[in-house]
Amino acid sequence: MASRKTATNAISVVRSRAKTRSCAFATASLFQFHRTCCIGAVQQSRSAVRGRRLLSKSANGRSGPSEAMARSAPPHCSDQAVERTYEDALRVISSRKRHARPQASNTTIATVIGKPQDTPDLRGTPSIVGMSEWLRMLGHSDENINSLNIIHVAGTKGKGSTCAFAECILRSHGTRTGFPKKTGLYTSPHLMKPEERIRINSEPLAPAVLAKYFFEVYDLLPQLATEYDPQKLPIDRGPRLLQLWALLAFHVFIREKVDVTILETHNGGEYDATNVIKSPLVTAVTTLGMDHIDMLGPTIENIAWHKSGIYKTGAVALSTMQDPQPAAILDERAAAKGQQITFVGIDDVRLPRDSLKLEPSVRRKNASLAVAISEQFLEKSLGSGRSEVGLTANDIAAGIEQFAWPGRFQIVRDADSTWFLDSAHNDMSVAIAAQWFADAGQRMQQSDADPVRILIFSHINELRDTAALLENLAIALRDSSASISHVIFSTYAESQEPTSRTTTEDSGLFHEVWTKILPDTQIWDEPFIQKAMERAKVLGNQDGRGMQTLITGSQHLVGPALRVLQSGSAEI
Repeated sequence: MASRKTATNAISVVRSRAKTRSCAFATASLFQFHRTCCIGAVQQSRSAVRGRRLLSKSANGRSGPSEAMARSAPPHCSDQAVERTYEDALRVISSRKRHARPQASNTTIATVIGKPQDTPDLRGTPSIVGMSEWLRMLGHSDENINSLNIIHVAGTKGKGSTCAFAECILRSHGTRTGFPKKTGLYTSPHLMKPEERIRINSEPLAPAVLAKYFFEVYDLLPQLATEYDPQKLPIDRGPRLLQLWALLAFHVFIREKVDVTILETHNGGEYDATNVIKSPLVTAVTTLGMDHIDMLGPTIENIAWHKSGIYKTGAVALSTMQDPQPAAILDERAAAKGQQITFVGIDDVRLPRDSLKLEPSVRRKNASLAVAISEQFLEKSLGSGRSEVGLTANDIAAGIEQFAWPGRFQIVRDADSTWFLDSAHNDMSVAIAAQWFADAGQRMQQSDADPVRILIFSHINELRDTAALLENLAIALRDSSASISHVIFSTYAESQEPTSRTTTEDSGLFHEVWTKILPDTQIWDEPFIQKAMERAKVLGNQDGRGMQTLITGSQHLVGPALRVLQSGSAEI
């Protein structure tokens, strides 16, 4: 696990003089490639929808598809008319998912953008390509996007919870002062329901609302009515899955007239679909680590370069405390945009001391960055020196108490069983999850007799070294005070047939890795998550000591596990 720097109690400005050079990607050249690919094709696509496009001007001057158009526009010509239900919307969205990431190098774009030779080959087309054209086809100009008052957050660990903390703190401030009245939050992936990705005032879109806005987008992007074809140019084949979600989020937030939009990047930063924005108010990078190496690596400096691509001229540039090497890259990249980066330490002065919402300690780090984000946003939006609208300690405390981020450091009690759920999926996060399980489990222990401690694990990802991830988790659990007596390996299948991506070969590899670290643990295999949890309850409650089970390894494991627990469970 990467070492963690002890954060300072104050916000400190660090100006590095390191001569480390960042990866010299030529952003301007990327957009030249973009233009070359898209010119002409975009005109053809626009012509296809020109007859159906009807734009209306709202009271505040923003333009977008009229509600009348959204209700009455016919579906695209296709073999089968598309209905307009929530389920139909999700079906179309899901159809935009790539079956596999391209394996062949994209030498054309690599040459055009001047990709450094010491970085991995580009596979496929960067997600930012096509986003500007599709937004314009939806009727959304740069001015419309800028009116969203955007906070943009990238990072390896904690970016989702940082966004959620900031949203809660700003809503608390809005309750007291009247600004912001309406917040928009975009995060990914979802945990249990797709609509969790797009939230208004912390609440996921209602299914009917999601369907309404999706089909407004559908009516203006004719590519969505055709089968996704990776061989076509981006503007011809239409948006991929994550691009479509980002487009839908922008469309929703413009139509809903939010006062602030908080955007979490998908994976990277520089070429991320969300980075189509040109004038955010505040930009921030959370803790960096070695993840998504095939796309962003191979070094931590490469990853820092990609993540810091969200920094923009005129936007506040923030970061949590980082190790020296990535910190130097962040500093250099912010300076290139004319911004002086601020590295934010743990704010022990203003954060509540005893709030359970700030456990484990890593959450204090994320919440501190969220406080800085919120404060800078209010200054940019309302002007400095206005004490009556500034962020108060009560705003912060109330916002933190409103914070809820299911599937991350979540504890659920179910009769005599206690479930610890965290969607950790990289080396850095599984080590933190293991220590949290040990510490929280000891604190909740109700008798001198240790409860039966169990691990349920699954991680299916061809782009990560799953064996290494499991090994790091086993080492972290061994070195903590958690005494695991049983480990249950499962899949992502809740109660249906297991996916073809899981094989007995995976199970055998898991057994081999685990027994090298913790040979005395009893190992079980359960192909369904529900069955794995039922086995954990049986194993844990045989002698009356109670059971504590850690469920971790992937969001695709934790989400279904939470669905299993929904009936009759009490979260604490």
